[in-house]
Amino acid sequence: MYVVCMTGNLIIIVISNIDPALNTPMYFFLGNLSFLDVLCTTSTIPNMLANFFSKHKVITFHGCVIQMFIFTAAMDAEFLLLTLMSIDRYLAICNPLRYKTIMSKKSCYFMAAVVWTFGFCSSTYHTSSTFRLSFCSSNKINHFFCEIPQLLALSCSDTSINELVLIVTDVVLGVFCFIFIFGSYLFIILAVLKIRSADGKMKAFSTCASHITVVLLFYGTLIFAYFKPSTDAKPATGQGANYNKEVAILNTVVAPLLNPFIYTIRNQTVRKSLSDILLFTRKQKNHMFQKLCKIRKAWLLAYSACKNGRH
Repeated sequence: MYVVCMTGNLIIIVISNIDPALNTPMYFFLGNLSFLDVLCTTSTIPNMLANFFSKHKVITFHGCVIQMFIFTAAMDAEFLLLTLMSIDRYLAICNPLRYKTIMSKKSCYFMAAVVWTFGFCSSTYHTSSTFRLSFCSSNKINHFFCEIPQLLALSCSDTSINELVLIVTDVVLGVFCFIFIFGSYLFIILAVLKIRSADGKMKAFSTCASHITVVLLFYGTLIFAYFKPSTDAKPATGQGANYNKEVAILNTVVAPLLNPFIYTIRNQTVRKSLSDILLFTRKQKNHMFQKLCKIRKAWLLAYSACKNGRH
């Protein structure tokens, strides 16, 4: 699953950069989303896979810090990026005449910079405040990666401020982003309903279908995480910890694995771009093979002429 996830997301990143047909804001943000998925998955899964084959399942202190920092930054940035992608779809459908002016290349780079800056700043605060705590008891994390709540549960310091800031950040970020996404698609639906032709409505909805599916998958896992059963009274032990692992698997493996398939299966532009690249690569290989054959033939002729000349 990790190999498939990495391959799918890296393909999205490559084709969105090298194909001129995909040099649009939508695919620019899609490339950023794939890169965030790569960071999220790579920060957690390789260490877990290594521990599958190890008797002592460990992670170094600095490795834990880096893992938490990258994972938190990727998750926080993804909230804002999905919101930007919904706003992009809103402008493309509801304000098409000004779309290219508003969503210029400069604007897209600026918005992407804001997303990444927010993610890294938020992660820097959470990571530094977590590792300033004292860990004087157990150092065993009942999880497959260093997640903030699991480390707070191991601390013997007062973690009330850390927990409060974490909850406020997640709730405010999640609620505000969800409101923006919901509002964008509400206006999109109202605009699409005004289109008279059925083909026009289908075309408008098809441009949003992939993003809606990704948003539902992303927020669905978060809702699944927050509406926990009552057994999760102690998050560091017991059934609650197992439940947290199952929810984390959805965020770190399942969602990044499905996102490339969601954006490629129903997207004719991406499928065409991928097939063109594969065909072009095959043509290049055939051309290179023909060149090598000609060089080999010329070399054999030259060698034969030199040999005959010596005799």
